[in-house]
Amino acid sequence: MAAAEDRIVAEARRAGFPLAGSAPIRPLSRAEYVDAWLAAGRAGEMRYLERRPRARIDPRLAWPWVRSIVTLAFPYHPPPPPPVDWRTALRGRVAAYALGTDYHDRVGARLAHLIARLQARWPEATFRPYVDTGPVLEREWAMRSGIGWIGRNTLTLHRHAGSYFFLAELLTDLMLEPSPLPADHCGTCDRCIAGCPTGALDGYAMDARLCISYLTIEHRAAIPLSLRPALENWVFGCDVCQEVCPWNRDARGAGDAVLAPSLPELLALDAAGFRRRFAGTAIARAKRRGLLRNAAVALGNSGNPAAIPALAGALRDPEPLVRSHTAWALGRLGGREARNALVEARRTEPDADVAAEIVAALG
Repeated sequence: MAAAEDRIVAEARRAGFPLAGSAPIRPLSRAEYVDAWLAAGRAGEMRYLERRPRARIDPRLAWPWVRSIVTLAFPYHPPPPPPVDWRTALRGRVAAYALGTDYHDRVGARLAHLIARLQARWPEATFRPYVDTGPVLEREWAMRSGIGWIGRNTLTLHRHAGSYFFLAELLTDLMLEPSPLPADHCGTCDRCIAGCPTGALDGYAMDARLCISYLTIEHRAAIPLSLRPALENWVFGCDVCQEVCPWNRDARGAGDAVLAPSLPELLALDAAGFRRRFAGTAIARAKRRGLLRNAAVALGNSGNPAAIPALAGALRDPEPLVRSHTAWALGRLGGREARNALVEARRTEPDADVAAEIVAALG
């Protein structure tokens, strides 16, 4: 690796990015795949992925001055062991990456520090940062920058760092040499495919419409009935395909209550309480109605009658989306107390969709 690339990698490590690499900007050979994936509707409600599709293949269409890309990996703590019996304790699960301040802010601050260091060395150069934003196919550039290979779980994998890291990019007008391309080390392993609760993974591809992370965060409407039981107690994101991956075999974080929140407490949050608890975190992206929708589903999956009072109270929630999933959860739990709550709610429910969920739950 030439002097410029060595200097950038060294500065990246000082800024907190243990993995860094570069690649010259050339059109990616993924146009047909991306077009077919979008045409099949696999992006679900993530319509923003359809914007500027050609710029995702060749960033120079959006930024003609770009000559190279620097890809960086910022680690986060892997998830702790799940609660021994979440059904008894009525605890949800949150993906480990969501712990603490929103990762866009955390990684963005380090990128700003890194740019300042690089700008001091190359004052005439331009550096434009990205953290999970813009028309940048992050995993493709991570592979071409030598960070790791794209695994069967569709994540970037590194032989020593596993997959518990965020990706970030610097677009620059510097001419940089490519880092060595990584080999694929998945071999015949398909634990992620077998372990995915909803069957979202297929070879090296994903149908986002089936992914628990998508369903609990990006999907804004009702969760399909057939998929609700598979969510178990996930209320924001999912770590299953990382937990079962052999390249993460030694990774295990410390426990944190944020990653195993009380489901009845979540379901009782009003708008102000949601803002106080989750402002400035990644969880805020799900919005209150989405998070409470997910909490209701998890309570329904618990099989624990102790969840019924919290669910009965949520039948009066101002959001129809929350009420409809609460009705489903009560129907799934069953019993006299749940049925009485549903019968009472049916008398006054003004929303047709919610009323249909109540009728189905009673039936």
